[in-house]
Formats: sequence, structure tokens, C-alpha cells
Amino acid sequence: MKISNFAKIGISFIALSPFNASGAVELPDIISDNAVFQQNSEAKLWGWSKPGAEVTVTPSWDKKEYRIKSDAKTGKWEVRVATPAASFTPYQVTFNDGDGPAQINNVLIGEVWFCSGQSNMEMPLRGFWTQPIEGAAQAIAYSGKYPGIRMATVPKKASYSPQEKVEGKWKVSAPENAADFSALAYFFAQSLTDMLNVPVGIINCAYGGSKVEGWIPKWKLDTYPEWDMDKEEKDPSVNEWERIGVMYNAMLKPVLGYTVKGFLWNQGESNVGRHNEYPEHQKDMVEIWREEWGLGELPFYFVELPGWKYDNGENDNAAIFRECQHKAAEILPNSGIVCTTDLVYPFELEDIHARKKKEIGERLAFMAANRTYGISGIPSTYPSYKSVSLQGDKAVISFNNADAGLNPNMELPGFEVAGEDRVFYPAHATEDWNAHTVTVSSDKVNDIKAVRYCFKNFAIGKVKDMYGMPLIPFRTDNWDDAKSSGESN
Repeated sequence: MKISNFAKIGISFIALSPFNASGAVELPDIISDNAVFQQNSEAKLWGWSKPGAEVTVTPSWDKKEYRIKSDAKTGKWEVRVATPAASFTPYQVTFNDGDGPAQINNVLIGEVWFCSGQSNMEMPLRGFWTQPIEGAAQAIAYSGKYPGIRMATVPKKASYSPQEKVEGKWKVSAPENAADFSALAYFFAQSLTDMLNVPVGIINCAYGGSKVEGWIPKWKLDTYPEWDMDKEEKDPSVNEWERIGVMYNAMLKPVLGYTVKGFLWNQGESNVGRHNEYPEHQKDMVEIWREEWGLGELPFYFVELPGWKYDNGENDNAAIFRECQHKAAEILPNSGIVCTTDLVYPFELEDIHARKKKEIGERLAFMAANRTYGISGIPSTYPSYKSVSLQGDKAVISFNNADAGLNPNMELPGFEVAGEDRVFYPAHATEDWNAHTVTVSSDKVNDIKAVRYCFKNFAIGKVKDMYGMPLIPFRTDNWDDAKSSGESN
């Protein structure tokens, strides 16, 4: 259905019956065969039955009976079930309301992560049209080695009213299923299960092209001066994926509350140019999600914006946006961002869907393993700009997280310097291996006033620490009107 038709009906889907008239227990797709429940938790389960019916929930791991009454009007019920420690032992859970039981089988107990964002999170292992995933054939071929990895993929939908139900049953990692798994989320799960040796469940809830505002409820959007969900609903010219609030209503709301360990987020391309408001909007989104899940300050790990020819390369909006993403990580507790500037090829200037998803998934898993699961020693930080000493025709830069140095015995490309005219020229860079500083200079600039590193819409970062973790792009200035000389390093 085209967006104009959605607009005519207000992007409102036909609601399913609020309760199961036949009396038999009805479960949402997210509670299905092959599910993974969060270990050592009070896992939230829910469904529908006759109004006022007593529902008994019995998990096979402890055979304890949990009894709950369904709502007198809607027939909906929910219950929290104590889960054991993670294992690869398959379990069953039985649901009975007296008029007909339901059972889910092959259930595992492990770690569950909720993955969301836009197309670079949605992108499956089979790739998009003419846009492949690097290593996809091998990942799919060997996916059967990881039966403990399960993924539930929520289909792309939009609604201006909150929905209760959405499709998306759990699938076991195997060649016949893996091609449709989110590539980034799969590689995260693969890396995490290798490190923790537990099952990993992924809820993939992403929509290509969506803005961060698409994942925020209307009551919050109404507080943003430049965003009007009511006005947008009446405008048939707006593309579905650009609409705000509708992904929250149709995709997130129906699975909200499924017990998870944390959130992974890969989004931002559709918000480039709105860097002034983005950190606060992302912070609002995460705080709302955390409050509605009711599980405390769940970790939120996200991905740096990929390189691409944003705005045809006429400005540095994408570079400024990456800068604002790092600011977003600073203002949001229990969050982190993985740097990806090194994970692109030169030809991907024309391709916003970079193919190196394995490395991104691994870096997210490293961050989770270190920060969430407390495994010390795993690389999860990136060298970053700390300070600069301007010394006429040279500048000396100090870094955070670079105690062992950068690129030993290698070149340090990507630095630029500018004088009062705000025109940046490629800089020659050398490292002081004892002080772990970098000195930059250019014969085109006699009095350096600012230094930048890979601060462009598309730039391939080659400066790394001893673990191969890339230097985060930075600028020492705040000149949004600066120009590049056009020369390359």
C-alpha cells in the first residue's frame, strides 16, 4: 500500500480482536516456539483469553504454576515468571485458561537484546539489492553451528494509533533462516555467545529511513516545537518511513516489555542536519524506553553514523552529526557508542549501506561484554581527542585512551590544519612514542588555529590504537563555515 493510501486512513491498521472469543489462550508472536527468555529474571509473559478467565502458566524448568486473571473487558493478562540461569537445555511453557491450552516449545534461557534503528540495523545477511554484506555466504553457511542464537524480526509497519499486536515469531539460527536475520544483530549475537557461552536472543525492530522521532510516543513529540504529528498525519506527501511516532506505535509498542538485557541502536542517517536537537531527542527516547520497560537503567549501545556523500558532500553535516552522537553518549548514563570510521571502503562513498557489519557487531559485543557483563580486558574504548597545544606552524595533540600509542611505525593520515582563513589543508603528522602525542604541520599554514581529523562526511580513518580501535573523528574548532582546500592526504 502506498503512503498516500496510508494517509487517507491515517496510517491506522485494522485492530485485532481484543480477546480470543473462542476461549483458548492466544499468545503474541513474540512469545512463540524457539523464544529466548532473559536468564535470572522475572520474565514478562502475556496474552489474551476470555474476559475474567483464570490463566495458569507453567514453565517446565521449575514446573511452578503461576495463576493470573485476564482483564474483565479485554481478556488480556500478563505475568512475570522467574527464570533460571542460562543454558542450552530446551524448555516448554504451557498456558491454560480451562478452555484450551497453548504451549511454546524449544525455549532457551539466555541473554536477550532489543535492536532498533533504520536500514543499517534492518539490513539482512542476504544484503539489499546490489548491496552485499561482507562474509555473508560464510555466516549463513555456518549459522547452524549457533542454534542458541534466535531472532524475532518485527515487520516494518506504521500507525498513528498504538497497536497491541504485531507479527514476528522467533527463528533458530540455521541456513534456511539466517539470510533474513539483521546482519549487524547476528554478528553481535555470534560474538556475544562466543564470549559468554550462552544462548542469545535478538528482537530486531528496525525500519529503514526512520528518524529517531519515529520511535518516540506522541505525548513527547507534542513537546517538540518543530515536530507536529497531527499535522503530518493529514499530509499524504510525507513518505511512510519519514513519519514520526508511527514506528513506536506499530512496531515497538506491541513488543514493549518483553524482558531484555539492553538496547542496540543504529540510526541517524535520516536526522543528519538536525544535530542541534538530536542528542536530547535520542536521550528522551532512551529514557522513555527504559521507563516503559521498567527494568531500570538498561544499557544503550549505538553505532556511529556511516560515511556517505550526504548533501552531495557540499558541507560537513554528517561530520557534525557524528560529533553530536558522541555528545549524546556523554549525556546519557549507561550508554556507549562504537566508532566505525575505519570500516568503509573508498567505493562506498556512493553506498550508505556499508558492508562491514561483522566488525560493527563485534564492537558492540565487546562493549556489552566489558560494560554490561563485567569481563575485564576486552577492548571497548576508542582513542579520542583530549587537548591541543597550538605552537605557531605546528600543533601538538593529546589523546584519551591512547596510553600505548597509535599506529606504531606507520603513517598517520587524515589530519588537517587551518589558520585564520578557516581553510583546512592536509597535515603531516608524527607521533611522539614516549609522550603518546601527535604533532601536525603543513607548509600551507604558518600559524595554525585549528586541527581536524577525518572530520568530513566521508573519510576513512586509518589511525588506530594497539588493539586496532580507531581514533574518533574530531575537530578542535567550532567553525561550521570552514572550507577544505580540496587537497587529499
